[in-house]
Amino acid sequence: MKMKTSRVDNIVQPLKHKHVPLRTCIACRQSTAKRELIRLVKFESRVEVDPGGKKPGRGVYLCAHRKCWEAGLKGNRIEFGLRTKLSAENRQALLEYGRELQEKEIRQ
Repeated sequence: MKMKTSRVDNIVQPLKHKHVPLRTCIACRQSTAKRELIRLVKFESRVEVDPGGKKPGRGVYLCAHRKCWEAGLKGNRIEFGLRTKLSAENRQALLEYGRELQEKEIRQ
């Protein structure tokens, strides 16, 4: 088996593969690249969507599919993962965000 190499200063070195962090969707339990999932974070007393993935606080990840959002909210998986209770308004806001994601996917 041949190893891919690069030449730097006339020295043959093996190419380094960049590490891709994996995270698991709390609804479907599939491991995917972190950037492909949407992070929800417990910030103060609310649960918010963290599009940049940089907000402080405890976080969980969901796929960008309506099924995963509904399963995560219906089965209280988000509450369990974040160790908090969702208020009715917060739950409704997250459901609306999940629906908007689905509409954006269909349009593209």
